[in-house]
Amino acid sequence: MRISPRLLASPSAIKSTLQSPLPLLPPLPLYRRILRVHRKKLDPESRTLGDLYVKSEFRAHKNVENPLHIIGFLTEWQLYAQQLEQESWVGEKLDRAKLDKMSDQQLGQLYELMQSIKNKDDPEES
Repeated sequence: MRISPRLLASPSAIKSTLQSPLPLLPPLPLYRRILRVHRKKLDPESRTLGDLYVKSEFRAHKNVENPLHIIGFLTEWQLYAQQLEQESWVGEKLDRAKLDKMSDQQLGQLYELMQSIKNKDDPEES
């Protein structure tokens, strides 16, 4: 993911109801932060699943050059890290607006994630 310093200096900080908005982190420090949070906050099985997903997403977006796409990608992952750190995600539902913006492929991934979580909680249903 090629990101210019100009993008990081832009006033598009994270808009969040969480404490205070933080400036947008560059990809590598954000990636490391997410993996650290996974290590601290998730059980081993969830951590493995989360780490694999984060790695594949960052790898898939490595060569993106669209500035809006980069900012959106980094913003969402930074919000994710903040929510995990503060444990404000527990019991939270997915925002309908975000769900409406998802592609068919993303909806499929979300469904697969839901199925793997259900199978983890109740292995007899699989």
